[in-house]
Amino acid sequence: MRAPYSFIILTYNEQLHLPRLLDSIAGLNAPLFVLDSGSTDDTLSIAQHAGATCLQHAFINHPNQWDYALKNFKITTPWVICLDADHIVTPELTALLISFNNEDYQQVNGIYFNRKNYFKGRWIKHGGYYPFYLLKMFRYNAGYSDLNENMDHRFIVPGKTVIWKQGHILEENLKENHISFWIDKHNRYSDLLAQEEVERMQNLRQQTLKPSLSGSPDERTAWLKQLWWQLPRYMRPTLYFTYRMIFQLGILDGRTGIIFHFLQGFWFRLVVDVKIDEILKSKQASVQSNPFSPVKFAIKFVVIFIIFYYFHIWFLGITSPGNYYSAFLANHLNYIQGLRTLLLSGSAQILSWLGFSVIYNHIDLLVAGKGAIRLAYDCLGLRLMSFFTAFIIAYPQKLKHKVIFLAAGIFCIQFLNIIRFVLLALFWNKKANQIIDHHTIFNIILYILVMVSLYFWVKQNDRFTNQYA
Repeated sequence: MRAPYSFIILTYNEQLHLPRLLDSIAGLNAPLFVLDSGSTDDTLSIAQHAGATCLQHAFINHPNQWDYALKNFKITTPWVICLDADHIVTPELTALLISFNNEDYQQVNGIYFNRKNYFKGRWIKHGGYYPFYLLKMFRYNAGYSDLNENMDHRFIVPGKTVIWKQGHILEENLKENHISFWIDKHNRYSDLLAQEEVERMQNLRQQTLKPSLSGSPDERTAWLKQLWWQLPRYMRPTLYFTYRMIFQLGILDGRTGIIFHFLQGFWFRLVVDVKIDEILKSKQASVQSNPFSPVKFAIKFVVIFIIFYYFHIWFLGITSPGNYYSAFLANHLNYIQGLRTLLLSGSAQILSWLGFSVIYNHIDLLVAGKGAIRLAYDCLGLRLMSFFTAFIIAYPQKLKHKVIFLAAGIFCIQFLNIIRFVLLALFWNKKANQIIDHHTIFNIILYILVMVSLYFWVKQNDRFTNQYA
C-alpha cells in the first residue's frame, strides 16, 4: 500500500550521507523527490537508483531552496516530509510513519519530529539541543517555506500542529568531523544571518510567525529571537554561551559537547555580531561623530574609580567594629554584608542542588565531608566592579546602553564568583603549596574577560569607533 506522504530531500555532494537516509526510509513505500543544487559526486545517481524524481536548482539559501522544491515537484500525496540528506529516520519514527493514517489527522496540518543532533560522533543532549522539535511533516499545499528567514529555515502551516516526541530523526553531518568544514560552513551562514539581522533593523524583514512563549516550538523560537535582537551585540554571545553551559547543562555534554557549544553558541554568534557592524559601517554614507578625548576619558575614569574604590574601603571601616563604627549603617544599609550574604546563599543553593549538605553564616560556608571557605572583603569583587563601573560611566555612550551592559556585566561577575566559591568548597586544598593562589588566578581571568567585553562594547558604538585610538 502506497504511503499517504512523499519525501522531499535537499542534496549537494551527499554521496556520504544520502545512502544512510534512503536506507532508513526504504520500507515506507513513499514517493521520493530530490532537489539537488549542483552536486559533482555520485549524489544524483544514488538518488535515481533509489527511484527518486530529481531536479536541480542553484542554491541561494535553504528557505529559497525549499520554496522551489515545494512549488516545482508534482506531489500527489496529501502529506510531505522534508528532510536534509544528513538526516536518518530512526526505527521508532519509522513505526509511527508506517501506522500513519490520513483519516486520523483530518484536523491536523503539521507534525513536529523530535531531533537528535550529533557532533563528531557524540549526541548533543544538553545545552538546549534536546528535545528539539522540527516541523518536518505537513499537508502539501498547506505548508510553505518561510522566506522571511535568510539562514534558519522553517516551514509554516496554518491551523493545528502536533508533536511526535518518541520517534526521532538523527542529524549527523559526517563532513563536520573535519572542523575546517564546520568553520567554513558556519562562516557562510554568518554572512546570511548578519545580512538578515541588518535588514530587520531597517524594517526590510518581518517575522512571519506570531512570537509566543507559550505557542508552538517555532512560535517560541520567534519569541526568543525577538529577545535576542534586543540584547547588546558582543555581550549576547557571552550571555547565551553561559546560559547554555550552566542553566541548560551543556557542561554535561563532555569535552566534545563543550567544544560544540562554544563554537555554535559563542564563536558563531560573535562572528555574526562582527559582520553586522561591518555591514552597518559599509552602508553608512556619512558619519556624525562626536569628538572623543582619550585624555578626558582617562581622567574621568580614574577619578570615578578612586571614588568608588575608596568609598567601599571607607564604608567597610565604619561598618566594622572600631573607633568610627556606625551601628545604623552596619545594621540597615550594609550593602557589603548584603553582597557577602547573597554570594554565600547562592553558593549554598547550588551545592544543595548538587546533593551536598551545606551550612553557612554571615561570613563562612561549610560543606559536609569537604571543607569550609571564608569570604573576606577581597573575595567580593568590589575592586573589579569599581573598575568596570567607572569605565562604563566615563565612556561616552547612550545611557540605555550603559545601564544594560553594566547590569549584565555585574551579574556575570558575581555569577562567576559564586561558581568559584562552589569549586573552592568542593576541591580547594588549603595545605597544598601553590605558586599562585586561587584568588590571583581568578582575578587575572576575570580582568581579562572584563577587558575583552569592554573592548567589544566600545567597538559596538559606531559613533565613536572612528575616533577611538
